[in-house]
Amino acid sequence: MAKSRFEYVKQFEQDDKLLLGTWIVIRIDGRNFHRFSDEHGFLKPNDERALQLMNKCAECVMYEFGEIVLAYGQSDEYSFVLRPRTTLFKRRASKLLSTIVSYFASSYVYQWRGFFGEKPMIYPPMFDGRVILYPTLNTLRDYLSWRQADCHINNLYNTCFWCLVKSGQMTDAAESRLSGTSSSDKNEILFTEFSINYNDLPAIFRKGSTLIWHEVDETITKQCRTKDDETITERPVLRTRKSILTLHVDVIGDEFWAEHADIMDE
Repeated sequence: MAKSRFEYVKQFEQDDKLLLGTWIVIRIDGRNFHRFSDEHGFLKPNDERALQLMNKCAECVMYEFGEIVLAYGQSDEYSFVLRPRTTLFKRRASKLLSTIVSYFASSYVYQWRGFFGEKPMIYPPMFDGRVILYPTLNTLRDYLSWRQADCHINNLYNTCFWCLVKSGQMTDAAESRLSGTSSSDKNEILFTEFSINYNDLPAIFRKGSTLIWHEVDETITKQCRTKDDETITERPVLRTRKSILTLHVDVIGDEFWAEHADIMDE
């Protein structure tokens, strides 16, 4: 850019580089998604199409920004994790946040028909975001545990609430019935009144979705020329590429982290 007398305005830009040596989490949340889900006819308490759409958007983000090592999502939120050594966008908070949130939102619109078919999108979704730094792997794990615990608590309540509503109770009555109840109380209501064992519900509803990288072996066909450079032959070649694995598992205990120890490489 050519220099000009107006260039002094750059001095007003603030340096928003994130602290070195810390885990970066970028969490996005749907804004006014209760209204969005109602007006687009999402199934209650869970619409698997909507959850799989969120997962697809998270995949798009991870493929676009390969330094994201893990993503965890539930309901209308997703958290993206970058290692302490990342230098993506020179660790500038505004760049990281604005780019990832905007790419996720545009992917949501772009991928909509793949999950909802001809059902029209009445108006575009909106997401907000925040950047959080965690100094150690333990605090990062506690953060992810918190989000998964939140997934369980909300899903247990919503499952019980919508069972009551669909059985004929008014929403106010259902809310009053569940007020002050414990997890065991809600499980008892589901089992005794609706013959639902909460642990038998799909894990994507109870555990959320965890996206990680893994290596995949695949065979491709490679064309080769003979020495005379006239004949072309084809031969299979084995190669390894990185792909995204979507899991619906517990991330609070140690088993997941032991199986995927490479994630802990700071």
